Amino acid sequence: MRIFLVEDTHDVGEAICRRFQQAGHTVDWETDGQAASDILSFTEYDLVVLDVMLPGRDGFSILKKMRQSGSGVPVLILTARSEIDDRVGALDLGADDYLVKPFDFRELEARARVLLRRRAGGEATNLITCGDVVLDLSNRSVTVGRREVQLKRREMALLEILASRPGKVFSKEELLDRLFGFDEEVGENAVELYVGRLRKKLEGATARIVTQRGIGYQLVADGA
Repeated sequence: MRIFLVEDTHDVGEAICRRFQQAGHTVDWETDGQAASDILSFTEYDLVVLDVMLPGRDGFSILKKMRQSGSGVPVLILTARSEIDDRVGALDLGADDYLVKPFDFRELEARARVLLRRRAGGEATNLITCGDVVLDLSNRSVTVGRREVQLKRREMALLEILASRPGKVFSKEELLDRLFGFDEEVGENAVELYVGRLRKKLEGATARIVTQRGIGYQLVADGA
């Protein structure tokens, strides 16, 4: 999934980016509040992790603008301010969750998984299933029947996107946006490359990636 991190403390930001990337997510990171607000006005994310005290524009103001514009992307607030009024204020503005610094990165990852599940369709489990393909979000593992499949980070991200909405056709442009960050150089055939690799690793499964020519790709279970 594609995550937008807005955090001006560099060591914290680097650590969060590293943890999310190790979990298979694509992360864009911005340290300035106004720049982050501008990016959010034209870029769609699966999750926004938002600090409150920022240069340029504070996190509450960014959140308020997002909700006023109709954005429903989940927002996880990070802040050192632990007063109950701050937490209530953030939730009333439309935050989906709130984590006080300092925090354990395992809790951050768990809370992010909950919000990403909700974004994908509201499942109350870390397991995504399509046919006999099962993706466990908590330990980033994939099985086909009883066989464990070893996927690289980007292959895992692609499968998570497709499996979160079985039958939905994702355009090439949408997959590019969700698989790669702003600062990554992407080849013209990047999506086709990863789709091809994932198809090979899922051979024999009762779910398959179908190409809708000129439209995009979908994951479909046999008999569905």
